[in-house]
Amino acid sequence: QVQLVESGGGLVQAGGSLRLSCAASGSIVSINAMDWYRQAPGKQRELVAAITHAGSTNYADSVKGRCTISRDNAKNTVSLEMNSLKPEDTAVYYCNAIGVVTINFWARDYWGQGTQVTVSS
Repeated sequence: QVQLVESGGGLVQAGGSLRLSCAASGSIVSINAMDWYRQAPGKQRELVAAITHAGSTNYADSVKGRCTISRDNAKNTVSLEMNSLKPEDTAVYYCNAIGVVTINFWARDYWGQGTQVTVSS
């Protein structure tokens, strides 16, 4: 009933920029927080950035100063602007919605399918 769809991934040169977007759809009443995670081949999934309903944000040390997370509560979307990209940023980026309240169900978490970001040297 609830789906998260990421978009905006692709191939970019080192030093370039990308803007990832995630749209949550369904009978959604509210979303407490929305996060971006990433997972590189052979590595564990790690938190990149998070934003609460009120707009409070936090970032992984590896991306501080290079990424900006934002959300539109009315549209149930979240974006991640990534600048000065490095090859080590290459990963599948996943959108995560925490505390999603729907018209029929209690709050629960959802994950998107992911979007590939590849940064070349």
